[in-house]
Amino acid sequence: MFESISSWWSSSPTPPPSKEKYDPTNPKMNPLNPKGLKPCCACPETKSARDACFLEKGGEEGQCAEFIRKHVECMRGLGFDI
Repeated sequence: MFESISSWWSSSPTPPPSKEKYDPTNPKMNPLNPKGLKPCCACPETKSARDACFLEKGGEEGQCAEFIRKHVECMRGLGFDI
């Protein structure tokens, strides 16, 4: 109710909320991922280094923290929310 009343005084109309859910693989919604990579295919270098560390170290806490951090940074750099 108040939206319609407040719109009488505002200089520009408020755009309606988007009905589409955010999709980080859609280049139109996420310009950080212009190739439309899916999470499984994004950041293959950091992903393989992280996985190799888990296999070598057995997933011990703290042993692979640097590899995990780099992979998370890469994924966030492509617009994935992790």
